[in-house]
Amino acid sequence: MSTDILEKPNATQKASSSNSIQTINPTTGKPLQSYKMMTDQEASDAVKATHEAFLRWKTLSLEERADFIKKIGESLTKHKDSLVKLMTEEMGKLTSQGEQEVDLCAAICEYTAKNGPEELKDEERTLPQGGKGLITYSPLGVIYGIQPWNFPTYQVMRYTIANLMAGNGILLKHAENVTGSALLIEKIIKDAGLPENIFTVLRISHDQSDDIIENDLVRGVTLTGSGTAGKVVGEKAGKALKKTVLELGSNDAYLVLDDADIDVAVEWSIKGRTYNNGETCVAAKRFVVTEKVYDEFKEKFVAGMKELKYGDPKDDAVDMGPMARKDLREKLHDQVEESVTNGAEILCGGKLPEGDGYFYPATILGNVKPGQPAYDDELFGPVASLIKAKDNKDAMRIANDSRFGLGGGIFSKDEDAAFELAKNHFDTGMVFINSFGLAQPNMPFGGVKASGYGREHGGFGIKEFVNEKAIMRLNS
Repeated sequence: MSTDILEKPNATQKASSSNSIQTINPTTGKPLQSYKMMTDQEASDAVKATHEAFLRWKTLSLEERADFIKKIGESLTKHKDSLVKLMTEEMGKLTSQGEQEVDLCAAICEYTAKNGPEELKDEERTLPQGGKGLITYSPLGVIYGIQPWNFPTYQVMRYTIANLMAGNGILLKHAENVTGSALLIEKIIKDAGLPENIFTVLRISHDQSDDIIENDLVRGVTLTGSGTAGKVVGEKAGKALKKTVLELGSNDAYLVLDDADIDVAVEWSIKGRTYNNGETCVAAKRFVVTEKVYDEFKEKFVAGMKELKYGDPKDDAVDMGPMARKDLREKLHDQVEESVTNGAEILCGGKLPEGDGYFYPATILGNVKPGQPAYDDELFGPVASLIKAKDNKDAMRIANDSRFGLGGGIFSKDEDAAFELAKNHFDTGMVFINSFGLAQPNMPFGGVKASGYGREHGGFGIKEFVNEKAIMRLNS
């Protein structure tokens, strides 16, 4: 990291001030590093520099871009240990899960390098009246990404790799608490040999971010974040006639049907609710269980969640690290208490631990009903909502009784029927059958309803920010 942006931390310094960003270790609650914010002029100059880099980058062939993307994957692997260590320090991710995150990003690079040129190749068509038609996928320009902290590397690579393949330039405003990770990613991309300024980290405030959206050199905006943030960014980008991709929150329902293998359902439900310390947009959050198997599932689910240990994320013996920030833990606990006030019951967990760090125990809420945050809203932490359904049909109704629609799951021994149920009735962007997962490089990622719009991965993300240009020659 360059010394012009890195300052020594001050234990008495506030988490964020008007001219600096302070990162905090959530395991200890102590400061890590302080980074200088950009001035308005520096931010504007950064946009211009990225645009100028784009003008050169877009002239590269698809195969040349693919070669560079392959090198980014190699650079990620080279810097894996330092990147994993920093993610653990900045947001409390388990070391093993940080390693999985970097491996996924390297796989995204490999997949894109292999398949990107084919996805973006020109298409020839014969015109109805006779003549030649050509469809070419031209890059748009500079794409601005506003990204969250929960997957500090993956969230960035998810839109960056696709858009570099498409020929676009990249701006990143990362969450303040993972600023160090953002700058290390910038270094990793530079070390891969990519042109200067084609990927640029902006250390800016929310007000400055609004100016970036309005900047004429920015041609598209992608956000992963809360529904509130999505509405604000979508509105500002819309006023400026900029295309957006929004990947927002959710309260994903996992259905345990009459014929489910309960042991399998419990195993994956625990993983799905507590992976990444429970701080995952596409995590399993509402567990909708039919009356026939409810008691057995409840008993085994509670027993399994009670066994989970939280602690230092560098310790291989723990199952969960801390939540990423103090305010996030406070919000989660407030949602738990409000749910209980409105009729929910705590089956395990639900108490704020004493001591240093922002830890929260694995928690299950029962008797969850509409009107409670545990039913209506997203609980972004290791808190599960357990809901009883009358039967399979009622379980599907409850799953879709949500303003969100990012992911979901179905547990059933009849996998063919589960696939049909997911295909025809589950109103969500992604569905997992008898399992839980995050993302696959060759499958689309994104949601519907209040979970946003647009897709990433699977070749879909490569074409989100391109100009599908039609070139025609009519027969005379």
